[in-house]
Amino acid sequence: MLKIILLTHPREMARANNTGQLVKQVLEDNVRVVEWHRKQPDTELLTAIEAEKVGLVFPSDETAQEAILPLFTYEYLVIIDATWQEARKMFNQSPYLKALPKVSLVDAPKSIYPLRRNQIEGGLCTAECAALLLNHAGESAWSTQLMELLMTFIES
Repeated sequence: MLKIILLTHPREMARANNTGQLVKQVLEDNVRVVEWHRKQPDTELLTAIEAEKVGLVFPSDETAQEAILPLFTYEYLVIIDATWQEARKMFNQSPYLKALPKVSLVDAPKSIYPLRRNQIEGGLCTAECAALLLNHAGESAWSTQLMELLMTFIES
């Protein structure tokens, strides 16, 4: 089973429209929510990074060759759970994230999540990203369950 670390911006924890909570609800113990702090990174996350067990799901400037294939080489995948503006700041202010190998999603479907402004082209919400990763990892039942929950979340 794919293990995900949601590196969550502190403001995201209180947002009613946060989709990271859906990922946690569906995947339960296969997701670890880590609140991001610029000056005090999570020690367990840093230990996993040092052991080269972690990949970062983040848009890459490199070629698409690194896309889904490296997904299976990591024990954990980090998804930054924040608005796109916050995610970029978190990435830029965290040298340990910049040093991580990136897993970029290619040929991702258009986002169905309309609840945030200033979305980047091709950007997905946290739940959509996790669902796509699960699907690529052969966990289609979990992916479907997560997308169904997201649809209900959007409609409510």
